Amino acid sequence: MNIEFEWDDDKNAANIRKHGIAFEDAQYVFQDPIHTVMFDWDHSSVHEERWKAYGFVGRVLMVSFTEKDKVTRIISARKASPAEQEEYYYGYGSCNYE
Repeated sequence: MNIEFEWDDDKNAANIRKHGIAFEDAQYVFQDPIHTVMFDWDHSSVHEERWKAYGFVGRVLMVSFTEKDKVTRIISARKASPAEQEEYYYGYGSCNYE
């Protein structure tokens, strides 16, 4: 899998301060063989579709992103909540919507 990533450096720095996760590390979520991608209904708009990816990178992470011209732009990344972790381990594996 060869995915091109980009992000805003200021947003990356803010994400590291807030969540302790660098986008450089978050991109590895997409290499998890059972990572899951889901449409983000709560944060999408007519102008921009947003997606959520859940995958394991030392721990389960949730990565918010958008795609444009075959480039994945990371918006934010954080440790998955306990409920999201449970879904990752027990529910998402059978419904990957990529």
